[in-house]
Order: sequence, then C-alpha cells, then structure tokens
Amino acid sequence: MCNLYSMTATVDEIRRVFGSFEGDRTNMPAFGDIYPAKPAPVLRTEGATLKLEVMEWGFPGPAAAKGRPVTNVRNLASPFWRSALEKPERRCIVPVSRFCEWTAEPDPETKRKRKVWFGLHEHDEPLFAFAGIWRPGDERSYFAFLTCEPNQSVGAVHPKAMPVMLRPADVPTWLSSERVTACELAVPFSDAEMRRIET
Repeated sequence: MCNLYSMTATVDEIRRVFGSFEGDRTNMPAFGDIYPAKPAPVLRTEGATLKLEVMEWGFPGPAAAKGRPVTNVRNLASPFWRSALEKPERRCIVPVSRFCEWTAEPDPETKRKRKVWFGLHEHDEPLFAFAGIWRPGDERSYFAFLTCEPNQSVGAVHPKAMPVMLRPADVPTWLSSERVTACELAVPFSDAEMRRIET
C-alpha cells in the first residue's frame, strides 16, 4: 500500500491543472513527504464549487485496525467505505507530484527497505491526482484514497496494489457520477504514461 507521497506544486499549478476553486491559499507550502496522519491539500466539491482544503491523511481506524488511520481504500464494496462512495459530495481528489512504494526486500548494504518513487513522464503534466474520499470530523476533516491492481511499473516493486491515479479529464466523472460509473476509474494507470523516479 502507498504510505508516502509528495505534493510540491503551487496553488497556481493546481488551478491550472484542475480548474478554478475556492479556498485559495497563495502561501500554501510544499508538502515534501506526506505520511499517514499528516496534513495534505485536497480538492472537494460543495454544490457546484470546487474547494481546496487541507485535511489529515487517514480515516480514524476501526477497532479492527487497532486505532491506526485507514489510508487506502481497496475493497470498494466494504460497508466501511460504501456510504462515502455513494455520495459524490464525499468524494475528493488528492493532488500529487509523486508517490512512493517500498521495496519488498531490504537493501543488502543498509539492511533497510528502499524507497522507489513514481510519477508522470517529464514531458507530461507533472501533477496528477489520486481518487479520494473524505469525511468531516470534530476538529478536522480526513481523507483516504482508492487503490487497485498495480500496473507493471509499480507491480515490479509492490505487487499487491497501487493508488488509483486520475488524469484531469477523469476528475468530473469521479466527483459527480453515480457510484458504479465513478468506481470504474479504479483501474491501473497506463505504464506508458508513468516513470520511475530515481533519487
């Protein structure tokens, strides 16, 4: 599962890719390493308006999760996610510059698993989005994002799943369609449009 990503685009870049929105944060900082339970920017709809907000990554976990935040949505039929998926107003998109998967085996020298980053090709728009859902809380709002079967690029590192990545043209479908149509976007992203980012 993905438990690390970054979002380093400016507010102007987010607007250019995903359209105009309310909640303009001209001084929003870059979010270099975003881990579960950390804040991150999210775009959601309120009526016909797109709004930019900062939410905490991970729904408060059920007892079965021993209190850990639930960050990834894999089973779209699960009752835990069904109510949010049914309501377009509870769906969101999570702007992303790149995301990380960890190698299955530790590095022979460091004895630690290595980070492998993925993003779009340099000649493409570097900013994309995860398909997410959100929920309000007493003091803050929370979000999680969908995962699906991995493509070959991600599967070579993490064979179980990858985040559901959206192109800008997919965003209206995700944010406004009925559940079945929206969930049809939960498919592996094209290998041809991705690159492995060596750091």
